Amino acid sequence: MGHMLVNEFCWIEFGEVERENLTEKEKYQQLVSWAGKARGTNPNAFDAVTKWLLDDAQWQGGLSENECILMKDIIGRFKEQTERLRACLLELKTSGMVNEAVFDALDRFEDELSGRTHAEYLKDSVEQMFRDFSSMKDRNVREQIAGGKTGPTGTDTVEIFGYINFLKDCDAAVQWTLFMPDVVEKQQDGFKLESFVYRKMPAVRFIGKDERDVPDMEARSEIFRILDSMNSYRSGFDYDLLFMHHYGKGVDVSPWHGFWGRFMKADAPVPQGFVSFDLVPENNGKPGAPFISQFAYAIFSGDPVAMHMREKYDSDGMYDVTRNCMLAQGVNIPYPDKYWTAEVFLKGYSAASTAYLFSAEL
Repeated sequence: MGHMLVNEFCWIEFGEVERENLTEKEKYQQLVSWAGKARGTNPNAFDAVTKWLLDDAQWQGGLSENECILMKDIIGRFKEQTERLRACLLELKTSGMVNEAVFDALDRFEDELSGRTHAEYLKDSVEQMFRDFSSMKDRNVREQIAGGKTGPTGTDTVEIFGYINFLKDCDAAVQWTLFMPDVVEKQQDGFKLESFVYRKMPAVRFIGKDERDVPDMEARSEIFRILDSMNSYRSGFDYDLLFMHHYGKGVDVSPWHGFWGRFMKADAPVPQGFVSFDLVPENNGKPGAPFISQFAYAIFSGDPVAMHMREKYDSDGMYDVTRNCMLAQGVNIPYPDKYWTAEVFLKGYSAASTAYLFSAEL
């Protein structure tokens, strides 16, 4: 099984001879096309590596063979590929076509591939593996490296974000920075991204009501009438919002929840019948509220119907373009623990939303 894993990844295969007669634009497009293909295959390949690491039968013997597969054929080959990719991009940098966020993504990936993991809780296990591969005989070490669902056979399992998960995310970040700018441009169909900035707010409190308890425009009006009366608790970002999250859980675990309301000051009292969620500047490391008061802020112009179209998008036009701008820039989305989004009603709740907020960890 181990040797087959190597062939499941999408590697850069084009050679220098092939690229000699290409224009700079064609060379860059070649990298973008490779990145798109890799994004379609590599996540599953990394998951297969996790499965292999957690299969005890694969680790009963042949440790030297497994070391060759993981350290040379996978990690070593990724190191060679990132070096080559960096060289190709530096060659094209003066053309102005290169999305320079890719270099930060490559830096992070190369750190992980060299054993300098950014996850404090993984440092011991990763350093052990790089220093002495025989440590991989210990299933506890392999679980830290593999990630995924681990636990006693037939009993409860625990989700661990392991070293392979970090490699998977770093690989994806490199690919996103390459092909996402083109994707974002093509996704603006009938609407246009007018501005895109990141905001770091002090601690705030979202106050509102579950959208399921807001059956009509009259009920929505009553929410904002009450919030309007709380002038002394304005946060400075005083737009009407549809605030959305999954209570810090994955979308496949907890359903979508939407709430009509506004960001108010952190100490704002919560009116009777309302709910609240606190947002703070730093991540406390625990899933769910308090969420992070850092976000991407995208403002759109054009046809509101096109902005909210769901066909051909993962969610809708505003969501996808905002998220994909973040991915193109290598900005961390704190999913699932602190993930939230919000539609922004710049002209008030009775008009269409034409701006979007997306949680970030800057």
